[in-house]
Amino acid sequence: MEPGHWPSEHSDALRDYFLKGMSHAEIGRQINARFGTAYTRNAVAGRAKRLGLAAPARMTSPSIVPSLPGEACLISPRQPALPSLNLPPKSAMEPARLKLRCVGVQPRLIPLVELARRDCRYPYGGDKDGEEITFCGHPRQPGSSYCAPHARLTRRSGAASARAPGPIVLRLVSAA
Repeated sequence: MEPGHWPSEHSDALRDYFLKGMSHAEIGRQINARFGTAYTRNAVAGRAKRLGLAAPARMTSPSIVPSLPGEACLISPRQPALPSLNLPPKSAMEPARLKLRCVGVQPRLIPLVELARRDCRYPYGGDKDGEEITFCGHPRQPGSSYCAPHARLTRRSGAASARAPGPIVLRLVSAA
């Protein structure tokens, strides 16, 4: 048997065991015992994915809802998981609406075509469709594309260039 190739009998057995609700590890053990193969749990999981079979739902403990004074504590019943509806919440699909901005810098908001050779190139805007992207425009630091506050803002905390004295104050601003 060549690697990655599953005979149709093995794939049919995988489907049958999967529909019985068995885990990938148990399916592998059953197929190996039945056909004398040596499939691993990961091989079974990969083949199941290629066959379009969803992964078995993981068991989780029921959520406990805190009770208010004078009310009984309720435990919410577990809802059966539907494999095809295993989507992230809608809030996770929305783009972030908050950004970090450097409070110590009042940007000049210069368009790209007007930027001089020694101006800071830290971008502002462009978050909404059609919104113009402008740049900080303050004199940039030697060896950098940014002014001193923006250079420290864009460097990793452990970098030598980030160890320059003086705190940078950041605040969250709404992008909407």
